[in-house]
Amino acid sequence: MASRFRHGMVVGKFYPPHAGHHRLIGTAAAACARVTVVVAPSSVESIPLADRLRWLREVHSATPWVRFVGVVDDHPVDYADPRAWEAHCAVFRRAVGDTAVDAVFSSEAYGEELARRFAATHVCVDRDRAVVPVSGTAVRADPVAYWRHLAPPVRAWFTRRVVAVGAESTGTTTLSRALAAALRARGGVWADTRWVPEYGRELTGRKLAALRAVDPAATVFDVTWTAEDFVEVVRAQNAAEETAARDGAPILVCDTDARATAVWEERYLGATSPAVREAAAMADLYLLTDHVDVPFEDDGLRDGAHLRAWMTGRFRAELRAAGAPFILLTGPPEVRLATALAACDALLAGGWSLADPLPADGTPVPPAGLADAPEQTG
Repeated sequence: MASRFRHGMVVGKFYPPHAGHHRLIGTAAAACARVTVVVAPSSVESIPLADRLRWLREVHSATPWVRFVGVVDDHPVDYADPRAWEAHCAVFRRAVGDTAVDAVFSSEAYGEELARRFAATHVCVDRDRAVVPVSGTAVRADPVAYWRHLAPPVRAWFTRRVVAVGAESTGTTTLSRALAAALRARGGVWADTRWVPEYGRELTGRKLAALRAVDPAATVFDVTWTAEDFVEVVRAQNAAEETAARDGAPILVCDTDARATAVWEERYLGATSPAVREAAAMADLYLLTDHVDVPFEDDGLRDGAHLRAWMTGRFRAELRAAGAPFILLTGPPEVRLATALAACDALLAGGWSLADPLPADGTPVPPAGLADAPEQTG
């Protein structure tokens, strides 16, 4: 069936992209032979433009005739000022290029005037948010309440990562599993709470199994480690975290992470390699499990009973040096779990601290030199 329009345009901040935006873009894609989506944030906003473009391109990869162009627009927002309109439209025209626009798709009150200035037909899509009851303002204020309206890559960006770290046999796995289960029990979006196991333990098991295939008497003390092993661990751990965060709840629970792996590499090889350090992102909260009053259980994969106090000290020093948010968990398992849950609730209560976009009242923004920044196309 022939397209109704030759070239449609969609303009927005997509701060962040949500289901309403995707419906708008999908409507334009269905009606046009070609669509240009102009992603035009101001420089004061908190989510990088490159991330927004990447997310949108992923979600709409099935419609290759939809092109996404990013450009920073710091001009004052004043719908009553013709000069402000001209400034913004000049930015949009540069982003669109030489091909004429014959349709403007929007869900905003300004859509009619924007279409008029492009001599195009205005197509209004769900102006009252009746079909998809969500807005960027609402998501920024409470991402958890609108979690279902966020696509997987956007969820991953908003997900709060909580990581259990600690010496051997101090309960990191028990705690992280119990914490994920307690969050899932809350229902709603929390029913999708994910738990990411420790990849290093899995690799230890494989190494030991390979040794025992040759020598059935081999033990974990015969396992050797290389710098390449630890690079494999951090890459696999990071990939598992990202996969889980895309389809999980607002909190992702992890049994160790790349930053903790750096400490384990130091323990086995005497130093941490740059590749492992570079892979270590900062989690939103670390739960350090104390070794005190926790019996050492030899499960056949552990070899560091004598190093537990040293490891606890190293984790504490590492987290402090990095300025990482962490709490030390002590006491019996039920007390540790209650403390961890309270810390997660406090983390969520702190919100996401996203900057407000420029006000739509004509208030000028201090010159930032970004209004004519190079466009990011694709």
